[in-house]
Amino acid sequence: MGINRRPGRSPGAWAAAVAIAVLVGLSAPAARASDPITILAFGDSLTAGYGLPQDEGFTRQLEAALREDGYDVSVINSGVSGDTSAGGASRIDWALSEDPNIVLVELGANDGLRGVEPAQTRKNLTTILDKSLASGAVVVFAGMVAPPNLGREWGGEFNAIFPELAAERPDVLFYPFFLEGVAAERALNQSDGIHPNAEGVREIVRRIKPTVSAAIARLAN
Repeated sequence: MGINRRPGRSPGAWAAAVAIAVLVGLSAPAARASDPITILAFGDSLTAGYGLPQDEGFTRQLEAALREDGYDVSVINSGVSGDTSAGGASRIDWALSEDPNIVLVELGANDGLRGVEPAQTRKNLTTILDKSLASGAVVVFAGMVAPPNLGREWGGEFNAIFPELAAERPDVLFYPFFLEGVAAERALNQSDGIHPNAEGVREIVRRIKPTVSAAIARLAN
């Protein structure tokens, strides 16, 4: 059967059109690289934006900062005020149903405030990290530091949890202390001295953004 050509189109033009169509078809999968990136911010009140207007919380500020850098991202606020690592372990499966490209894990502060046995915190965070990695997401793990009032021995055990879990999982991008540059800085915290104010959140985002950007870069590999 012959090919019906439009009047005036030469065989050479038809060959070029077919070649273009083939190239477009072959390149279609590459378009997925430009799909929006979903980041699951999985944590406690520090992630949830406790005491702040919605637009000034961590997830909104992180999303805005990454978009300013040209990334097409959506940051899901999966922070629950007061949540411990045990609470996180119990809800990680549900949170991962959002099918995020990146999971940012920020938990442990409330374990420290409540004096939870470090071995239990380690177990819970292990569950969260391993399930997040198994989902295929790139994982950013933010560490925490123990409050000084619980003693040097307990604090040493608690503080060791985060770098050790990260070292055991080479695929995890580790950010050692979520509140770096903000903790104990009166001007960057709310009146309770624990939760960052809007400026404090801005400083957290500024410091952690390179690690999140590195996670985004991994998605292209």
